[in-house]
Amino acid sequence: MSSSNFPCNASRLSACYGSENFKNMCEKYKDTISTLPKLEPSYPGYEIYQYQGFWYSIQFLQVILYMQENFKARPSDIFLCSAMKTGTTWLKALTFSIMTRHIFHDDDSTNNPLLNKVPHDCLPFLEVDFISNPKFVDAELPLLSTHVPYTQLPPSILESNCKIIYICREPKDTFISLWRFSQKVFDQDESVANILTLEHQVKWFCEGKSFFGPYWNHVLGYWEASHDVERHDKVLFLKYEDLLKDTLYYVKKLAEFMERPFSMEEETRGVPEEIIARCNFKSLSNLEVNKTGLHRPETQRIQNSIFFRKGEIGDWKNYLTKDMAKAIDDITMEKFQSSGLTFPSSI
Repeated sequence: MSSSNFPCNASRLSACYGSENFKNMCEKYKDTISTLPKLEPSYPGYEIYQYQGFWYSIQFLQVILYMQENFKARPSDIFLCSAMKTGTTWLKALTFSIMTRHIFHDDDSTNNPLLNKVPHDCLPFLEVDFISNPKFVDAELPLLSTHVPYTQLPPSILESNCKIIYICREPKDTFISLWRFSQKVFDQDESVANILTLEHQVKWFCEGKSFFGPYWNHVLGYWEASHDVERHDKVLFLKYEDLLKDTLYYVKKLAEFMERPFSMEEETRGVPEEIIARCNFKSLSNLEVNKTGLHRPETQRIQNSIFFRKGEIGDWKNYLTKDMAKAIDDITMEKFQSSGLTFPSSI
């Protein structure tokens, strides 16, 4: 992508940014992190701490603290925000296709990243790329992604004129997707078998002890921002269920919000429908790269296929007991009842 497609003048990296500086900052963070509540037992290689009400792996927490001081959002940036396993993969594919449709307009073109990479590798994920791939973070594409809760986003995001797209999902389906994802990530490690049981994971989820959780607080932060008088026009709040039910409507809404509306000529040619077809679950999951490829092969080596499980509404009914479902629903009711936020799924 040439700079003429997405002109930008300012770097997203502060003048103080640097790998050595990050190492020094991590030393500074040690004292702070050592005093935080720690999740026990934990996942292998993941020390998980509670910071300002949310749970993070130490790796992500260090980067989040570093970003708060060294990330500089551009006014034209659009941030794709979400808790884990709420439709992030699909949202990235749709927004990337909308944003770059004048560049990668040929589905048969071998240079279309969506045909050669998992959607997560098509745009920066701040919690990882801010340190490991700063050139990617500082590239011209105005799309970036994060799982960070609204209240802990870098100040430059909240103070700038940039936009936020947030997607959430019915809590029980979110939990099941997160649980199954964790099982696949740690499927070769017998040392975590006892904490990956359904019963244990439901307990932790209800206690808010999930990555970037409590889930309900994560959702509420962005929900309230989308209704804030000063920010409501900068935050687009989406539900996975709504996007699945009326994809064409929301693809057009996304394009308008991103200031890339479809022209009459594009609508006549069926461009929105082409994007939907290219990005739907079947199309993406059937791509060879998403069946056999690896996400971040140099570091995490996560199989792309685990990002494509079912994408169905109501799959929780195949796993949760009535008591488990009620426990999650009760918390959802308690947390959301005064906010006006509702989900269609119930026992």
